[in-house]
Amino acid sequence: MATELLALGDALAVPSVVCLWAAVLLRAPAALRSPQQRGLWLAVATAAAAMTLNLPAVVAHAMRDPAHSHAVGLTRNLIGVLSAGAVLYFVAAATRGRALQIAAWTGTAVWLAALAVLDATAPAHGTHTIPAQGDPVPSTAYWMLLIAAHLIANAVCVALCWRYSGRTESRALAFGLRLFGLGTALAGVFWVAFLLKALFGSTWAMPAMPLTMNLHGLLRAAAILVPTVFALRGAAADTATAWRLWPLWRDLVQAVPHVALTRPRAGRLLELLWPPVPRNLLVYRKVIETRDAILILGDYVAPGVPELAAAHVTVRGIPEPRRPAAALACVLKEAREAKLAGRSGMPGPAAQWVLPAAMQTPAEGTGLEDEARFLVDVARAYGSPETAAFAP
Repeated sequence: MATELLALGDALAVPSVVCLWAAVLLRAPAALRSPQQRGLWLAVATAAAAMTLNLPAVVAHAMRDPAHSHAVGLTRNLIGVLSAGAVLYFVAAATRGRALQIAAWTGTAVWLAALAVLDATAPAHGTHTIPAQGDPVPSTAYWMLLIAAHLIANAVCVALCWRYSGRTESRALAFGLRLFGLGTALAGVFWVAFLLKALFGSTWAMPAMPLTMNLHGLLRAAAILVPTVFALRGAAADTATAWRLWPLWRDLVQAVPHVALTRPRAGRLLELLWPPVPRNLLVYRKVIETRDAILILGDYVAPGVPELAAAHVTVRGIPEPRRPAAALACVLKEAREAKLAGRSGMPGPAAQWVLPAAMQTPAEGTGLEDEARFLVDVARAYGSPETAAFAP
């Protein structure tokens, strides 16, 4: 069992480091612009650097020369402490504690200096290690200080992530904090195992430690990619909404062209690939322009049509939740035909009464997402056989 765990951990070493560096590079522009994200990004970047120096191939190459093995080991440990300090800075930035931020960097600098001094004053040595037999290299004090830095930073970070993930209303932030907290907890388990080994010579958990550390890397990479994933998910949802709204929007804009902010593209696919407005405003403009067109076409709704549309969708057996959208689709079909045929509108109290009666929808007075969702239902009903069969 121990052999299998060790092999699995080693197999995840390179994928974990690759995922960490990919996440660091992808999030660098946003993180460097945002003070709130900077500490988190730096913690992951330094963890990626430390784990890179701990890759089996890097370690095997360094072990060929005692001077190289010592330099790699010391650099890896110092970068690890810098990562722990970045975690504390992330905690301080999240809690908006200026004094805590200063304390985090001051403490990190002192810790790094202390480790460098302990290494320099220790007897001549090669790689830093805690052997199964004998004293830790370069010294027990060095390893206690190193392990303490990680355990303190990890404990504080896990507590903060657990606390704030339950308080925030942002799903992306809550999910990211939980992933980061879980990854940090695994890193804490890793250092607890090293503490037991240093103090008591306990090695029973060591075969699982590479797996623990590499899972920690994957979880931290996932944590800082959560905003990117949620942004892509939102973009995909907006694209789907714009695609579904397009047939209804196109027909209404043909009847009332002045509601469109920009000239429509030649086709639906071209509209999505080369939108005439900024991509993040595409759904917003489609909803606003569709709504404006509906309000204008209200002047062309003949008296009695909304009631006939409501009766039509009921007779056709359309389920109750879909009837408001289906009825409005029928009304819009008739109003559009009236407008394109050049009939006169009916501005005034009569038209103002007719249109709200046809638009008794959940979207009234609610947010953009709810209105977009309702208009997608209208667009779906607009192209249905039930709407095509409506002829008052």
